[in-house]
Amino acid sequence: FLAAYILSGWPIVLKALENLLRGRVFDEYFLMTVATLGALAIGEYPEAVAVMLFFRTGEILEESAVEKAGGSISSLVEIIPDKANLLDEGGRAETVASRSLKPGDRILVKPGERIPVDGVVSEGFSSLDTSSITGESVPRDVAAGDPVLAGFLNSQGTLRVEVSRPLESSAASRILAAIGDAGSKKTRTERLATSFARVYTPSVVILAILIASIPPLIGAGDFETWLYRALIFLVASCPCALLISIPLGIFAGIGSASGKGILVKGGDVLERLPLVDTVFLDKTGTMTTGRFHLAGVHPQEGRAADSLLALTVTAERGSNHPLAEAVRSGWGHRPLPELPLSAIERPGLGIEAKTPESHILAGNRRFMLESGIEPPDPTSPGTVIHVAENGVYAGYLVLADTVKAEAPHAIKALRELGVGRIFLLSGDLEGPTVDVEKRLSLDGSFWGLLPEEKVALLEEMQAASPGGGVNAFVGDGLNDAPVIARAGVGISMGKVGSDITVDNADVVIMNDHLSGLPEALRIARKTRGVIRQNILLSLAVKAAVLALGAFGAATLWEAVFADVGMTLLAVINSSRILRWSRKQRAAA
Repeated sequence: FLAAYILSGWPIVLKALENLLRGRVFDEYFLMTVATLGALAIGEYPEAVAVMLFFRTGEILEESAVEKAGGSISSLVEIIPDKANLLDEGGRAETVASRSLKPGDRILVKPGERIPVDGVVSEGFSSLDTSSITGESVPRDVAAGDPVLAGFLNSQGTLRVEVSRPLESSAASRILAAIGDAGSKKTRTERLATSFARVYTPSVVILAILIASIPPLIGAGDFETWLYRALIFLVASCPCALLISIPLGIFAGIGSASGKGILVKGGDVLERLPLVDTVFLDKTGTMTTGRFHLAGVHPQEGRAADSLLALTVTAERGSNHPLAEAVRSGWGHRPLPELPLSAIERPGLGIEAKTPESHILAGNRRFMLESGIEPPDPTSPGTVIHVAENGVYAGYLVLADTVKAEAPHAIKALRELGVGRIFLLSGDLEGPTVDVEKRLSLDGSFWGLLPEEKVALLEEMQAASPGGGVNAFVGDGLNDAPVIARAGVGISMGKVGSDITVDNADVVIMNDHLSGLPEALRIARKTRGVIRQNILLSLAVKAAVLALGAFGAATLWEAVFADVGMTLLAVINSSRILRWSRKQRAAA
């Protein structure tokens, strides 16, 4: 038995000694070492070996489960290829490290290869499997001019891609960095459990000493009997199941979300999500397609429509805003007007550009008023861009947008999950904003807002929230970055979202599907439920065995079950989150 004890228990005893030298006395290794050495001292050899053997087995299975839960996330590392085919000036391919690629380099991506860095297709046509990043199962067709991300799998044709940013700045690298940070962010429940364990474990050791010493001293039994009961008390009190159940559940929840194209940046975020009772939605690009088209050109009297449109195109030449793209598309295939000497975007207002002859302002009504220009009040439905040249009002353009097809279903699902208040926030005019609000049956809308006004409104409504719940903001544009950072839970639509918006967000929906909003809440609530089950079941079983052990109605075998058995049950229960997620994906 001694040989079996040494073989099964030496890693545990060694760990207990190491922790003892570091000042960490009251941990699970200390409890197991003291309990099993005590069992050996009173001749309970089989039980001493069994305790060590089961505890060591539980540790191995626990490590395997954590690795499996984390593997569903960290598999992203494997989808970024280490090597890339760099094209030289003559079109010859040379194998280089992916990390050495820089913006402007041209690479060759063959069928069956993964794209090593973010870029834009310069030549070729193919179908890409984007599921590793976005969670989408439907292949995406790409051709010249289409953006592609590191990790996408090229399924068919050969592509030539121009690198847009280095590997360390790629979307996949940023996701991996966020996941790395997520593992270090302890939830409030984890912190409470750790604090509880610091008090709980020493208290149990003191109680065990009292159980072993006081009854024999007062003549209530022999020392060996009460020492055995104290050892049962020690083994059963080990807080392993309590401490492992929380991080394991968090890992499983984050892994489940990532498999559906939803990046949750930490367990603290996963813990806040189920508390969301108010959702604020950005309008353009979030609830609408963001693919505007030019619906009308209305010049001032004495100016031609083409002249007004050309003036606006000049101002918007360098902007990547959806409205600017719509203006340029409205110009058609005609030669573009001259580039401005300078162009400055005014967040929430518009753009200011200068040419040798003109000082151009293009933006919303507020921009005009702040510039000392009184614009008319258009009656046309849609988003309006007012234009002024050299301080004189020149006219306005009307751009139309459409509500995303999945938006009504997403709103309905949020309602069914108990989200009581849903509001629309927009920098757009009242007409288009209220129109979207009514079509989606929201609780209200706010329009003409600057980024800082969105932040102020969010904080004001949070303070007035009757239930004291958590608010969430969902957006996609550069203008949304401040409010996403300040929201209780900031959610970004990752595919079209700006880098700043994605980096500031707590949750990133990589596939841009609005169905990701209720899905994130479902996963968070499922995770919370499983963690609560683990904690309550662990505490209940331990309390029962501790009480029975103190009165001699339990043996070390029951104590081992209360520790190792409950740890394994917590592992199995937490893995249900991943199985539930896989079943949902299969059903979809």
